[in-house]
Amino acid sequence: MAAGCGAPEPRVLLCLGALLAPWVAAGLEAVIVGELHENVTLHCGNISGPRGLVTWYRNDSEPVLLLSSNASLMPAEPRFSLVNASSLHIEVLSLQDEGNYTCQELRNGTRWFPVWLQVASGPDHVEVNISAAGTLANGTLYVVKGSQVDFSCRSSAQPPPVVEWWFQGHSRPESFGSNLTVNCFTLLLMSQNLQGNYTCLATSTLSGRQRKVITELLVYSPPPSPPQCSAEMSSGSSSALQLTCRWDGGYPDPNFLWTEEPGGAILGTSKLGVEMLNRSQLGDGKKFKCVGSHIVGPESGASCVVQIRTPFPFSEPMKTCFVGGNVTLTCQVSEANPPAKIQWLRNLSQPEVVIQPNSHYVIAQDGQNSTLTIRNCSQDLDEGYYVCRAENPVGVRKVDIWLDVKEPVNIGGIVGTIVSLLLLGLAIISGLVLYYSPVFCWKVRSTFRGQDMGDVMVLVDSEEEEENEQEHAAEEVEEEEEEAEREELPKETKKYGHIHRVTALVNGNLEQMGNGLQDLQDDSSEQQSDSVQEEDRPV
Repeated sequence: MAAGCGAPEPRVLLCLGALLAPWVAAGLEAVIVGELHENVTLHCGNISGPRGLVTWYRNDSEPVLLLSSNASLMPAEPRFSLVNASSLHIEVLSLQDEGNYTCQELRNGTRWFPVWLQVASGPDHVEVNISAAGTLANGTLYVVKGSQVDFSCRSSAQPPPVVEWWFQGHSRPESFGSNLTVNCFTLLLMSQNLQGNYTCLATSTLSGRQRKVITELLVYSPPPSPPQCSAEMSSGSSSALQLTCRWDGGYPDPNFLWTEEPGGAILGTSKLGVEMLNRSQLGDGKKFKCVGSHIVGPESGASCVVQIRTPFPFSEPMKTCFVGGNVTLTCQVSEANPPAKIQWLRNLSQPEVVIQPNSHYVIAQDGQNSTLTIRNCSQDLDEGYYVCRAENPVGVRKVDIWLDVKEPVNIGGIVGTIVSLLLLGLAIISGLVLYYSPVFCWKVRSTFRGQDMGDVMVLVDSEEEEENEQEHAAEEVEEEEEEAEREELPKETKKYGHIHRVTALVNGNLEQMGNGLQDLQDDSSEQQSDSVQEEDRPV
C-alpha cells in the first residue's frame, strides 16, 4: 500500500492535466476569492459525510501535487493543510497562489472537483490630491473662494478597484461619479456652498472590500472692502475710550493689531478688533492704526487710522426773547471724535445745574447738534447765562449764551406813528408842488370854475405905437442873430418907453395864460432896466 500511495509518475500527471483542461475551460470549477496575506479554504466538492482518499493538485503548465489525505505523502509547503480530511487550507495568501486547483477523491471510483482561486489585493492605500489648497495647523485643507480646484483619487489594488467621489455639504450627499483606477474632476468656481466633506471611496471588484478617505475642505474668502476704524466712549466708564476695527464680509474672521502712531507702539492684538484705552493714553489729535490680516491675504494686510479729537461747541453769543414768548438756543459741536455728550446747564449757581427736559425746557438733539427751547419766557426766571457743555473721553469744552428777556413792544402805537409820518410827508410834498408850480394852481382853479380863457385883449398907448413898431423890427433882427449863437433859450421881447400892457384873461387857455404872466414879468424887468439907463445917461 505504501508503494501504491507513492507519488504518481509524471506520465499519470500529464494524463490528469489533459482530463482537467476541458472542465476548466468549460467554467465548471468553483470560484474562491481570498484576500492577500489572509487565509483561505478550498472545499473538495459540496459533499458531506465520509470521504475517500483526497489529493490536491495545482494546475499550472503541468499538475503539481500539493498534499494528500495519505499520511505518507508530505505537503508541498507548510502553508498547505487538510481540513476535515478533504478541504485545502492555505495560510498567508500571496499573489502567486492565484490559479486553478483540482481535488481528486478515490471512493467508489474517481471524482474530480476543480476550484479557481482568485487573490484580491486591497484597496489598501487611497491617495487623495486637491490642488490649489492650503493646509491649517490641524491638517484641514482650504481654498480661496472663486478659485479653480482639481480633485483626484488613486488606490493601489489587485485587480484595479472602482473609485467614487462623494460630497457631503449642508444638504444630502452628492456623487461626482465613479471610474476605474483613477477618478478626477475639476470645480471651476469654488463657492461657499461647496464647503464640506469630500469622500473618495475605493471598492475591490473581487472581494467587495472598500476603503475610503474623507477630506474636509473649507472655502475661505477675504473681506471685500477695506477695514473701518472708529472711536467711541466705553459703556462701562465715561473716562475710558474704546477703539473698534471692523473688517466684515470675510471668512474666517481676520486678526487685528492696534498700534499708536507715529512710532508703531503696539497696543494689543485680538480677533474682535476692540482695544480699550485709559485716560493716560488719550490726547487731543492722537492717531491710532488698526492692521487687519486674513489667512488668504493680502499678505501685507489692510489698515485704517482713527484720530481722536476734543469737542468744539459753537453757538450764538446772545439771544433775545420777549416776555411770554418762546426762544430756541442752538449748539453745534464739531471735530469731536468720539462723538461728544452734549448737556445744557444754567449758569446761576456753583456748581452749574444741568437742565432737565420738562414743559418749560424742551431739549432736542440731532447728531452733534443740540437745541434748547425755552417756553413762556420770564425775566426773573429765564434771563441770564446758559451753557452748552460738550464732553468726550479726550476732553471737555463749553460755550456761554446770554439770554435777554424784554417786554413786548406796543405794535399799535408804532403803526400809528408810521402812518402819521407818511401823511405828514405827503402834505409837505403837496405844498411844495403847489408853491413852485402856479401853472398847476391855475389848472386846478380852471377845473373847478369851468372857464374858457381863450379871449385875450391887449391895450397899448396910441402915442408910442408907431415908435415901438419900428424899434421892435430892429430888435427882431438883432434877436435873430443872437438866437443863432444861443441854443434852446426862449425869445425875449424888449419893450422901451412907457408901455403899459394890460392883459385881461377872459375865457383863455392855459398856454396863453402862461404867456401873459411871462410878458408881465418881462415888462417889469424892462422898465427897471430903462429907468437904470436913464439915470446913467449924462445930462
